[in-house]
Amino acid sequence: MNVVPLQVTAAATLATVILALWAGSGGGMRGAVRSTIMQVDRATTGLAAMLACLALTVAAVAGMWQVIARFATETPSVWSEALVRTALIWMAFLGVAVALRAGALVSIDVAHRYTGGAVRRALESAALAASLTILGIMFWFGWDMALRVKFQEMAGLEVSMSWGYAAIPIGAVFAMVGVVAQFLDHRHEELENAV
Repeated sequence: MNVVPLQVTAAATLATVILALWAGSGGGMRGAVRSTIMQVDRATTGLAAMLACLALTVAAVAGMWQVIARFATETPSVWSEALVRTALIWMAFLGVAVALRAGALVSIDVAHRYTGGAVRRALESAALAASLTILGIMFWFGWDMALRVKFQEMAGLEVSMSWGYAAIPIGAVFAMVGVVAQFLDHRHEELENAV
């Protein structure tokens, strides 16, 4: 069994959690690092949200075209189903970054509300480490899959399967930035919208 991906992911996760803990506690150089991370987050989360919305729009338009082509012209489109599926995959993996940044995923609200100080920070650090570990594994194996299928074509679209699988590592990178930013600047927007 190849344990290198797990070792690299564990080391990167540990380094990122230590960096986030360091940047989240103080001013000066720490504040500058935190500010830089937050600026990168604003750009990447905004871009992820825009691209996820674009992917949803593409899926809706291609799906509408499929219905029109099938029932109005009685000549079903060969490309629209594959495009809808690929666009929805991209939407989901890019949307994860936006959801993580908003505090809507891997939520530990009850424990967060009833703890404070070092216990709360330890709980937040554990959640950050768990999220980064999962995202690191998604990145590693998503990248590997995208490389493995680069010579295969999507039926109907006649483009490389890598375009579909690339959503996994790209979405994971966007989500990693979002989860670190969530750790540094907590948002729990799902609680504000809860009924």
